[in-house]
Amino acid sequence: MVTVLDTVSSETKRVRHPEKAHRPDNEVLRKPDWIRVKAPTSAGYKETREIVKSNNLVTVCEEAGCPNIGSCWQQKHASFMIMGEICTRACAFCNVSTGRPTALDANEPENVARAVFQMGLKHVVVTSVDRDDLADGGAQHFVETITAIRQASPQTTIEILTPDFLRKDGALEKVVSARPDVFNHNLETVPSNYLTVRPGARYFHSIRLLQRVKELDPEMFTKSGIMVGLGEERNEVLQLMDDLRVAEVDFLTMGQYLQPTKKHHAVMKFVTPDEFKSYETIAYSKGFLMVSASPLTRSSHHAGDDFAKLQAARVARSGH
Repeated sequence: MVTVLDTVSSETKRVRHPEKAHRPDNEVLRKPDWIRVKAPTSAGYKETREIVKSNNLVTVCEEAGCPNIGSCWQQKHASFMIMGEICTRACAFCNVSTGRPTALDANEPENVARAVFQMGLKHVVVTSVDRDDLADGGAQHFVETITAIRQASPQTTIEILTPDFLRKDGALEKVVSARPDVFNHNLETVPSNYLTVRPGARYFHSIRLLQRVKELDPEMFTKSGIMVGLGEERNEVLQLMDDLRVAEVDFLTMGQYLQPTKKHHAVMKFVTPDEFKSYETIAYSKGFLMVSASPLTRSSHHAGDDFAKLQAARVARSGH
């Protein structure tokens, strides 16, 4: 039997992806030069890691194996992942552990708020694992975290990256009522890939969720992201852009899928920087206020700078 081990920590090795253990191996392809990154070693990186650990927090930067962790943490940027580090779903692309989650930590909202204050963040991203085990999918925990951050750092703008709250009536409305500055929910891939890449989700439910945010609060910025290199066709990506614009989504991010282990979905293609530039040009022509498309683009990368650009783009388009 083959198991997939968490190699991030040499102190306590554990089975990280038991649900993927019996899947056939997929070759992990050598990355092209344009997506090589340096190992994180800076003093700023170490300081950010210490703040995160001292507040007993989890970051998606670490759990999802983000390639930008070195550059982001050096600049004191971090994306906090609330509600634990164990997800109730088993998406084929994701490096977050799957299993039975632990109980919610009632102190977590205050811990996140304290870390945001200590790091002096002007803009913070808060995401979470899927918590299908909770009656509201964790919506109230998002609300409490947003509230705590606002109390500790009133000037900090807040971006949330949420699950789809599938079959959780009233959950979305609860989160929107807390008035985050940016509501992000990622489609991840084109609809033809959902059965193999994102089997627990429903493409048109995610589109509808983003549309519903705008119905509830037309002034709230909405955002969504996808990965390419999962076997999608170009025309499918262009159709996805159209679907997001029908839902009035403001901001689109596109990045290269990178395979975490041989048990995860294979990389079907490394998309070149020129192809990303072409996608960016087309996305702007379709009406997005902001587009970030490059091999190393991730949902939360440069989120603070991008939020400022997003605000400026809205003012430029509206004329006031």
